[in-house]
This record gives sequence, C-alpha cells and structure tokens, in this order.
Amino acid sequence: MTATEPIARRKLYQEVVERMLDWIKTGRYAPGDQLPSERQLMETFGVGRPAVREALLALQRMGMISIVHGERARVLAPTADTMLEQVSAIAQHMLASSPDALGHMREARVFFETGMVRIAAQRATADDVRRLEAILEEHRRAAPGTPAFLDRDMAFHRAIAEISGNPIFSSLSSAMFTWLSAFHADLIRAPGAERLTLEEHGRILAGIAAHDPEEAAAAMDAHLTRANALYAQLLKTPR
Repeated sequence: MTATEPIARRKLYQEVVERMLDWIKTGRYAPGDQLPSERQLMETFGVGRPAVREALLALQRMGMISIVHGERARVLAPTADTMLEQVSAIAQHMLASSPDALGHMREARVFFETGMVRIAAQRATADDVRRLEAILEEHRRAAPGTPAFLDRDMAFHRAIAEISGNPIFSSLSSAMFTWLSAFHADLIRAPGAERLTLEEHGRILAGIAAHDPEEAAAAMDAHLTRANALYAQLLKTPR
C-alpha cells in the first residue's frame, strides 16, 4: 500500500469492537466482569443494535467474552486453549495446503513431545502414573480405526502434558494433535499400526513410571518418528 492510496472504510461494528477491546486490555472490565447491556452500549457508542450485536459476536469468536441468552456479556479469562483456538483454522488450512508445512509441524511435534515427556518422567506422581495406566487400558479396549481409538491416543498425550503442571503444554499438545488428526486416518488403518501404537505407548509409560527422562524421551522419539516415517511412506504409495 502506498501513501497515496485511499484508506479503506471500516464497518461500524469494527469500531465498536476496537473500543471494547481497549476496555478489556486496559482493565476497565476484568475477567469475570459483565459488560454494559446492549442498550447501554448503543447509547455509549451512538450506534444501533445491529452494530452492537455484531461486535459482541465478534468478541465471542475471539474468545474474549461469553454470551448467555438473557444475561449481559461477560469478560473471559484468557487461556492457552482460547488463544490456540483462534489460530486453529489457519493452522489446519496451512497443513492441508502445504506438504512442507505438514512435515515441519510433525518435526516440531517430535521436538516438543520429547521435551515434554522428559519433564513428565521427572515430575510424575504415583497418581499420574495410575491415570496414564487407566488411559492406556481404555486405549487397548477401543476398537481399532474408530474415533474412540484416536480419542484415547490424544488423551494419553494430553495426560503426559498435564503432568508438567504447565497449562500451555497441555493446550499445545492437544492443538498439535487436533491439527494433525485429519492426516491420521491412513496411519491408524495401516496394518499393525494400532498394535505398534499401543506397544510404544506402553514403553513411554514405562519410562515415566521409572522416572527415567532419557528412556521416556527415547520411547517418545521412536514412537513419533515411526509414525512420521509411515505417513511419508503412505504418501508415496499409489492410490
């Protein structure tokens, strides 16, 4: 854009969004606080009800507020989950449209998960280990190739992330799994893949239970590297 190009006109609701965001960012309305009513907002900004409602919906989509019928909108506390939800659609679009990006995300996940499982092996309590054992048993009982099997797979990895006590780890682990899940269908249907996944999860769990960070990290690295290699092989297989 050059200095001589005309400035694009903004829609009225976007101005309302910007001002309400400023309220939230400056702490005028803190997490848990209710925003003014629609009528009060109309009077404050000198706009009609459609602009106010569209602005509130935009803030809700951004994860900044919650809207419950019959109540005033309420400011939400920011979380890693809501932050990652905002980039979820573009992340999945990027992965679907770029084979290189998909490979980069898989490589990033190996780096992230091996580091995360080291922390889990250092910090896991007896209760944490029992929880992982229960999830792994549920995973074994889930029918191969079903949504339940994939769900227990994600639950196992998220539970490892939660051992760290860092909510960003938990949210990022789930987000990466979700973003890549669209490309998992062929993997879980590959002959013997389910059995290998369960065996590898068992070895990861053994490393955590033994409080051996290197053993746990090596098991996680082998698990994800094997899955990545299988996916690359499937891509080269004629359909």
